Amino acid sequence: MWHFLKSGGLFMIPLVLTSIVGLAFIIERGLALRWDKVIPPEIGDAAENCAPDQLGELRQLCLDRPSTFSRLLLVAADHLPRPRDENVDAIQTHARHEILQLERGLVVLEIIVGIAPLLGLVGAISGLITLFSGLGETAMIDNARIARGISEVLNTTLAGLLIAIPSLIAWSYYNKKIETLAVEMETLCDKFLRRQYRDRKRF
Repeated sequence: MWHFLKSGGLFMIPLVLTSIVGLAFIIERGLALRWDKVIPPEIGDAAENCAPDQLGELRQLCLDRPSTFSRLLLVAADHLPRPRDENVDAIQTHARHEILQLERGLVVLEIIVGIAPLLGLVGAISGLITLFSGLGETAMIDNARIARGISEVLNTTLAGLLIAIPSLIAWSYYNKKIETLAVEMETLCDKFLRRQYRDRKRF
């Protein structure tokens, strides 16, 4: 591993730093976007089965188990005295803010997907410069210089791709997961509102 890093030249330093940052955000988003952290099962069940006279219990449960979905339910519960359309607008406004929080860090992965191959390319060009810089000055072929230049070209190119590919996979997966979570929360909130406004009309 050390030989691989050393033979990549100076451009391996930003590549290594990029890989560390990318790995940190992949792990952090993986933990933050767990299904039971965004939509705790007990909160989802309570929202589906909550009657108007059980709102106090639901509020307390949401406060005890804070999550993205819990905060949306609290907004919905706070706006129940208002017309349904106003309640929906309030939920959607707050939901946009919550989705932005879920997407936090994904832009870093997107940037890494773009710059890692470019850093590898720059390192490859640097290796080619090292390879050919001395060939015009002397007719003698320096095998060590050639080997070093080829090694730098291959290693930096490989490193850039090894960083970009996992970052692209993680970025795509997390975006799709956030979309799935958003649809699920929208469905649960709609069921909650339908039941609350329907049951309130009966009293």
